[in-house]
Amino acid sequence: MGRMGGDARQMGGVWIPMLVAVFLGLDPAGGVAQSAPITGDDVLNAVRLSGGDEERPRIDGRVDEAFWDRVPPVSDFRQQNPAEADPATERTEVRVAYDDEGLYVAVLAFDERPGRVVSRLMQRDRILEADPFGQSGLRDAGDDVFAILLDPFHDHRNGVIFATNPNGAEFEALITDEGSSINIDWRGVWEVAGTRTPDGWSAEFSIPWRTLRYPDATGDEPWGINFFRVIRSKNEQVYWRSWEREGGGLQRVSRAGHMRGLRDLPRPGLNVEAKPYALVGRAQERNDADVVGTVSDRAVGLDLKSEVLPGLLLDLTLNTDFAQVEVDDAQVNLTRFNLFFPEKRDFFLENSGIFDFGIPGNPLETPAYQMFFSRQIGISEDGEVPIVGGARLTGRVGAQTVGFMSVVTDQVPDGPGFDAVEQELFSVARVKRDVGESNYIGAMIVDRRGDGATNSSVGFDGQYLLGQAWVWDAFVARSFTDGQGGDGTAYRVGYQYSGEVWGSFFNHFGIDEEAEASAGFITRGDYRSTELYSGRTWRPSAMGLREFQFFLGGKYASTMSDNRMQDWQVGFFTTPTWRSGDNISVFANVAETVVDEAFDLSDEVEVPVGRYENSQVGWFGGSSRARPLSVDVNGFVSQFYGGSLVTAGLTATAALSSRFQLAPGFTRNVVDVPSGGFTADLTSLRASFSFSTRLFANALVQYNSLDGDVSTNVRLNFIHRPGSDLFLVFTENRSDAINGWVLSDRGLVTKLTYLMRF
Repeated sequence: MGRMGGDARQMGGVWIPMLVAVFLGLDPAGGVAQSAPITGDDVLNAVRLSGGDEERPRIDGRVDEAFWDRVPPVSDFRQQNPAEADPATERTEVRVAYDDEGLYVAVLAFDERPGRVVSRLMQRDRILEADPFGQSGLRDAGDDVFAILLDPFHDHRNGVIFATNPNGAEFEALITDEGSSINIDWRGVWEVAGTRTPDGWSAEFSIPWRTLRYPDATGDEPWGINFFRVIRSKNEQVYWRSWEREGGGLQRVSRAGHMRGLRDLPRPGLNVEAKPYALVGRAQERNDADVVGTVSDRAVGLDLKSEVLPGLLLDLTLNTDFAQVEVDDAQVNLTRFNLFFPEKRDFFLENSGIFDFGIPGNPLETPAYQMFFSRQIGISEDGEVPIVGGARLTGRVGAQTVGFMSVVTDQVPDGPGFDAVEQELFSVARVKRDVGESNYIGAMIVDRRGDGATNSSVGFDGQYLLGQAWVWDAFVARSFTDGQGGDGTAYRVGYQYSGEVWGSFFNHFGIDEEAEASAGFITRGDYRSTELYSGRTWRPSAMGLREFQFFLGGKYASTMSDNRMQDWQVGFFTTPTWRSGDNISVFANVAETVVDEAFDLSDEVEVPVGRYENSQVGWFGGSSRARPLSVDVNGFVSQFYGGSLVTAGLTATAALSSRFQLAPGFTRNVVDVPSGGFTADLTSLRASFSFSTRLFANALVQYNSLDGDVSTNVRLNFIHRPGSDLFLVFTENRSDAINGWVLSDRGLVTKLTYLMRF
């Protein structure tokens, strides 16, 4: 591929149409994948309402409207845990109706002990969370929960989730490729209300058709649908369909049930959403001359959204602003590589799973390779870079999932504490073609170009599901850069097997020394790694255990250029989980690592070139979140560059009421190496108060002792109408100096958004 470099650098404007022509030419109207035949046991029938006011639910959580009596319920829920395939111990009835405005779902969640129903959360987007290790899709955060999965295109791969708890807290998420990506930051426009009842609790959902993207229908085309309930007092998870432990769960869209009865669904006319914003703010900042200056900020901007074809969304943004985004969690970098911070900005979060290409990370390690990482856009080493505007086209076209995005960032001149940044254009093109029931082949192109500098990457990937538990992934990518270097290859092949009893994962990847992804993220180049772990799960009845996992394996890594050893480890990890929901994971490794270039751990501690033992013992886990006070712990003891590293951390979450939660945290890192030692502490305090499900405040205070920095972020969010917000955000950063805590910067911003639908 080396000879392609010169030509490929000139093809940035041609790649996207070529990609579209190749993939959409493979039957662009083509059929969605077909799964197992639709049977009566798997079918829910939705009932059309008359559309009059007398037959439209009052979204108050009380399923007391007369018309619900003529809507047939589904109630045959089965357990995934604790007793797989057994009927749920508590009855759940779900009814689905619709009219010309939207889809309505009513749920009656019976409980023989209604006083033990748990509902401590009221704030949106908190009742469920993505499994950080990607094993179980979504997991509950400690409350009783009811969730809906909808697959409007019936493609058995992608879906949308809506969930609530007895307080009516809102949660929504996008599922891509059966859980290979779960976007819990997507935000739709819908309503829900929940309430406790003498028999348990109930909820009502109202989901407008404008929020649900669906194909043109000529008749009674089925949708995929599934339901999930958490009975928190029993730590019981039940599903309507896809309840199997092996290859089951809400994210397994291909194993969902089917909804029939949807006829004559409306198609909006102009079908445009406009969300303008207005912002006013005031900021103080200390410059290089140690003088605090004050500046005012006023801005307006606009986001537009249109469904250009059924299921294909066009988003436009102008003078984009992210003032309301929560600050990053503080981290201490005790490695020679860059830290990885997750994306939190709204424009880049919606449908972000479409642009996933590379090797995912987890809480224990950063991603080894990501061809596209949206935080490269509008964020430099010195701070925020203004975004002039951008466009994004994402969704489904026949049997293809497509995503195209271009964003322009503005130039920033030299200034106090800020190096000059040239205007840049970031472009991404992504296409994935359905193959069979749950597989795909795909391609992606990423291009970043500025003042005479260009870096591009092109890659091909695929995913193949073998049975219900084997998932194989592979990709190959090549980068092309103007000037010397930057032309390199990255590749990966791996699998994950998640059976009921046996489990295994394998990961082999390589990244050339010259591989470059200036619009992505690479932890290290000239690196080839092979990792394999296998293990077993037991489900004993002794000591209150629900399950006990034990995995054994190892890793070997070397340079790509001359095959020199870089890292190796052999070890195990084990995870007992109790019926109460308490869990702890313990791991131990015998390991070595090689340092080829000296680096600094701190201003006064250097790690020289050498080969070092890197064996370690560690743990992480926590108590059940169903308790009013829960605790998460983590830590490890490691041989560390000729010395030692001891880390211990604890976070306590106190649910003082359904409105008020407090979560203090503390982590200590003690480093002792031949060239010196130091202690690095991270202290944090999170507080959240929900005045209602529409008005809530969050505060985060963090202190990093290694940098001597303390940061404060307070955000007030009022959802004044669905999809429209008022934000009040206060931020302050201070540094520990000889004469006390010195102000670095401080700001107060008010931002108003207003959603209009045409």
